[in-house]
Amino acid sequence: MDFELTDEQVMLRDTVRDVLARTYDPESRLKITDTELGWSRDVWGQLADLGVLGLAFSEEDGGVGAGPVETMLVLEEIGRRLAPEPVLDAVLVPGSIVAQIGSAEQRQRVLPAVAAGEKLLAFAHNEPGVRWPSTELFVTAAQQGDGYVLSGVKNPVPHGDCADELVVSAKLPGGGTGLFLVAADATGLVRKPFRTVDGQRGAQIEFDGTPGELLGGDRDGAEAVSIALGHAHAGLCAESIGAMEEALRLTTDYLKARKQFGVTLSKFQTLTQRAANMYVSLELARSMSLYVTGSLADDAHDPVVASRARLQVGRSARHIGQEAIQMHGGIGVTAEYPVGHYVARLTAIGRTLGGDLDHLKVLTAGVGNYDLVEL
Repeated sequence: MDFELTDEQVMLRDTVRDVLARTYDPESRLKITDTELGWSRDVWGQLADLGVLGLAFSEEDGGVGAGPVETMLVLEEIGRRLAPEPVLDAVLVPGSIVAQIGSAEQRQRVLPAVAAGEKLLAFAHNEPGVRWPSTELFVTAAQQGDGYVLSGVKNPVPHGDCADELVVSAKLPGGGTGLFLVAADATGLVRKPFRTVDGQRGAQIEFDGTPGELLGGDRDGAEAVSIALGHAHAGLCAESIGAMEEALRLTTDYLKARKQFGVTLSKFQTLTQRAANMYVSLELARSMSLYVTGSLADDAHDPVVASRARLQVGRSARHIGQEAIQMHGGIGVTAEYPVGHYVARLTAIGRTLGGDLDHLKVLTAGVGNYDLVEL
């Protein structure tokens, strides 16, 4: 397999890196994340103009028709700069569901506006008390006339605070998973926004007889949800790689500059060995991120592959984050210094769509399917 990027992929990566670097240094990022919205609509517009928001959509749906590799390159750069723009939450995950099972009319009404940066989506799927990988749904859909109304609570809904339209999963009257388009200002919908520990935004969404437009007719949407979450796992891995790379860079630069006993910390062999171990963890995570991205590029949506990648990336993120804080000392946990924010984001990613133990349980449940297991 050829792991080298094409000239077009390198250009995409470098262009996105330049756009985000011009906007986000540690000080400017803090100012933007402290606003009510929590991210920049100006940057969002620039990403739309570059075609980034339409990378995963077909040309017929107003997108570029690029593959998972290009999408993951963008998410790596978002992780590298800790850019708060909700590319994964407001475009890729909910947009993939509309692209998979939406009718031609629904796709044409929704996806070109999303790709142009004019419409924000959010995937309202998580429910209170339901832990990944459970697929149980308590939000229900009841038929009313020719349509449906939804009742129940979704929480957390990543970036549900700013979404113009929601993609909502709900239990159909006859059983199975229904997926619905719901306007953010629909009757009976209540949003309760909140801020997360890593500076991102989310919301609790309550439905009380809220009208919803069924996606894909009577088709069960469980498979579409599984595929969308597979893309989410890959996206979280890619974002983690960018964040880990920058956390390691900040740490090694600090070791080269900070002096103790008249010499820089990089002169102490133990510290350089620990930094080398951080690099090993990063490369282990990178290989697994490439693995899950390559799997998606081959149109293989295997939850086991996603859990393999998430488990290693989560372990690497915890190791790199802890070492970065330890080797920086007290400055590493100050709000003004960036490394603590990288660790906060990596920690939050590690608890999104399952933690290490959840993914380990998924993998151990399938051990009997293999002839040889190496630990």
